[in-house]
This record gives sequence, C-alpha cells and structure tokens, in this order.
Amino acid sequence: MEIPVRPNSTKVATKWALIYVVTSIVITYAIELTHTSQDSPVKYLAYIPFIAFLLLSQKEFRDELGGYMSFGDGFSAGFRYSVFSGLLLGVFTYLYFAILSPAVWEQIVEASRVKMQAQNLPDSQVDKAIEMTRKFGPIFGGFGVAIVMTIFGAVIALIGAAILKKERSLYDIAENAIDPNETNS
Repeated sequence: MEIPVRPNSTKVATKWALIYVVTSIVITYAIELTHTSQDSPVKYLAYIPFIAFLLLSQKEFRDELGGYMSFGDGFSAGFRYSVFSGLLLGVFTYLYFAILSPAVWEQIVEASRVKMQAQNLPDSQVDKAIEMTRKFGPIFGGFGVAIVMTIFGAVIALIGAAILKKERSLYDIAENAIDPNETNS
C-alpha cells in the first residue's frame, strides 16, 4: 500500500513570493518612472498584491491538500510566503537604493533634511543624521522591509488561515476511510 506524499507548503509559498517580488519590482519602477513623490500614498499600492498573493498561496496549498486545510496549515503557508517575500524584497530594496537607483535614495535623504530643518534642529545634528542616513540607510531600509513584511504578513496569514481553513468533518473522514478487509487486485 502506497502512502500519499503530503504537499509541501514551502514550494507553494516560494512560488507566490517570487511572483510577488517581481510584481513589486514592476510597481517600484513604475512609481519611479512616473516621478511620483516619495510621500505619495501610491507607494502603498504594493500591499494589494502582497495580500492577494498571500491568500492565493494559502488557497493553492489547501487545493493541494485535497480541498481541506487546518488553521495551522493555512498559517504555515501564509507565514512562509511572508518570510520569503520579506527576505527577497529586503534584498531588492537594498540593491535598489544602493546600486540600481541611488538617486531615489538621495531624494529621500534630502526630503529628510528638509523635514529636520523645518523642526529647527541644529545644523550639526542635521548633518550628522544625514551622514548616517547616507552611509547606512540602504542596509537599514532592506532590513526594515524584511522585518515589516514578515510581521505584516503574519497578521494577514492569521486572517487568511481563519477564512480559508476547511476541516474534514467526521462524515468526510468516514467516507474516505479504507476498509482493511478489502484487498487490492
């Protein structure tokens, strides 16, 4: 008798995380090419596909499990998606600000300078903060994105798991039970 292999939530989560990161990269460059302000709420547009793909990863995993999924399985698939998305997007964020589009990072730094000067901070304090931001900002930005996406994703994964879970009823278990007296020909 052959024991069925349980589907792997990591495979599903990785697939959807890669799709999300590619989508997010396209959105990032679309925002850059349209010269949208860094303060614009349009930058939050990337959260919509993040949520959609998280839910799709949970649904695909449920489908691979035969249409039934426990809350824990749903959360696991969603959380793995969040971790992979966060890590990949964190790496992209660092590369984007440090190598691919440093001019965008410079715009953010200058906007920070203007805000600090508007608060009447001493010039020495502003200069020191700007120096640190220029030096370590892309690294902290990438790390911050990875952490925030993982935490945000964990919350959404909890909600998605609660919505998408579908436990087997006793009737379903009895209907799918194998009769030990039955022989395979």
